[in-house]
Amino acid sequence: MKRHHYHVLIFVLAQVAWLSLLGIWIYWYVSNYIIFSSVDDKLSAQIVTEGRNVFVLVSGMVLLIVVSVAMSLQFHRLNIQFNLTHLYDNFIANVTHELKSPLASIQLALETMHLHNLPESKQEQFITMMLKDTGRLNKLINAILEIPALEQKKIAHNYQVYSIGPLIRELVPDSMEQFNLPENSIQIRGKGDCQCVADRDALKIVLDNLIDNTIKYSIDPVQISLTLNCGSQYFVLDYTDHGVGISTQDQKKIFEKFYRIHDRHSPNVKGTGLGLYWIHEIIRYHGGKISVTSKGRDKGTTFRIELPIYPASKNRYIKKLLKITQKRRRQEEAVDE
Repeated sequence: MKRHHYHVLIFVLAQVAWLSLLGIWIYWYVSNYIIFSSVDDKLSAQIVTEGRNVFVLVSGMVLLIVVSVAMSLQFHRLNIQFNLTHLYDNFIANVTHELKSPLASIQLALETMHLHNLPESKQEQFITMMLKDTGRLNKLINAILEIPALEQKKIAHNYQVYSIGPLIRELVPDSMEQFNLPENSIQIRGKGDCQCVADRDALKIVLDNLIDNTIKYSIDPVQISLTLNCGSQYFVLDYTDHGVGISTQDQKKIFEKFYRIHDRHSPNVKGTGLGLYWIHEIIRYHGGKISVTSKGRDKGTTFRIELPIYPASKNRYIKKLLKITQKRRRQEEAVDE
């Protein structure tokens, strides 16, 4: 039996115990009430304490209900903590594997170069391989270091007013070059010529993580469609790929910290389980929201991102973001002086 099953069993048994005690309490009161009612005229007024019995009954029931609710809340928090611990353990296991793999490759290449007099072409090949592996290590370390910055809302701080459609069209080629995608692998539809307050670098992180997720969970060559639309209150970006898809059960959890999909139909992908969590938090800091839909296995996935249009929606919150940028710039200017 798994550990969290024990927590469920203990909680159920505790609730049964409290409900049983409550039933006994009610039975005791009803029995006494019947007895006292039948002999009421034979007892003196000092012995009859019906009012007190009612008070004791109500007080006991309230106490039991309060304790039961408190236990339910405590169990809920315990269950959340257990799930987070389980996800964290998986994260540590994945990170350990991700660290060991490039380190072992670098060590093997260095030992080979040290023990053998390799031709120059072979040395160049090993050096290229080591640079690639050090890049993987650097990316992983940065991902770990960015967790506190993200949770303290420091990963997005340079907010400006952009025409959001042109900004996304500007970011896409950089991401395609970063991931070595063919020119026709990403199609953009719609204009999206509405104004939004955004952090350009943070949106680049969003786009990069979506593309990275698509590459990891695609068997066929990557094909991505971006659809840009402006509504009355929100700008909407529909990001659609043709990957392996996401099950309904996983759709509810993929934005959780450290969560990774474990599906025998999905590619065996290693990672930190932080990419989609970052996306969710960055979009949330922008005053927007992100959702996911998938029609099933091998039918692709659509991520929908909604950002408030400035100044039509969430005006007070958006102005607060702009003030954050202004305050940060004043601090940087003060330091430079």
